[in-house]
Amino acid sequence: MKPDNKPRILTINGGSSSIKFAVFEVDGSLEQMLHGEIERIGLSGSTFKVKRLSDTDNFSKSVVAPDHSVAVGILLDWIEERFASDALTAIRVVHGGPKYSQPERITTEMILELHSLSAFDPEHMPEEILLIEAFRRRFPDLPQIACFDTDFHHDLPRVAKLLPIPRRYEAKGLRRYGFHGLSYSFLMEELNRIEGVKAAQGRIILAHLGSGASLCAVRDGKSVDTSMSLRLQQERP
Repeated sequence: MKPDNKPRILTINGGSSSIKFAVFEVDGSLEQMLHGEIERIGLSGSTFKVKRLSDTDNFSKSVVAPDHSVAVGILLDWIEERFASDALTAIRVVHGGPKYSQPERITTEMILELHSLSAFDPEHMPEEILLIEAFRRRFPDLPQIACFDTDFHHDLPRVAKLLPIPRRYEAKGLRRYGFHGLSYSFLMEELNRIEGVKAAQGRIILAHLGSGASLCAVRDGKSVDTSMSLRLQQERP
């Protein structure tokens, strides 16, 4: 199959046992042309699914994905077959730490910083860094943009950031960061669209419910508290 060289934006969400992605056409406005995932990575019954606008292009197939390195290779092969890399822009990251908040282009310096943050989110960060580095090796000229899930909570009031631990650990970066920020940003945009500015600028409780769940208190459109602080390693059953 000849790669499609129309301009596209590829978004990727690397989880602890899955890689989810979507491709958007860039033609005046963004329109999603497909979405998919590789799920149950490291478990039995791994599958690779893609759903396009046309039902005839949909597929779901079993794959062998014992770890994220193999799963990323499957995804990269599929992308290389269908899209010209010089027509793509990618990616998403979960944790920006104290230094990164706004979306920005991924650099070697940023990758080194992200490695140092892995201890703050060992369940997700190593896999997401693996994604970034794998894409850099396969497509060295592909622009990659990091959008940080911690951004929405970056300006939490100090009283909400502080954890009940000795202050010397705060200097090492241990504080409440908050997560699911991209989801909360979307919810706030939808609230503003549906109910208007007045509602969006009020006192609001948001909930993100999924395999990971959290609550967020919002006032004047900004996060003022959240139930999540750090993501720690959990043993799988």
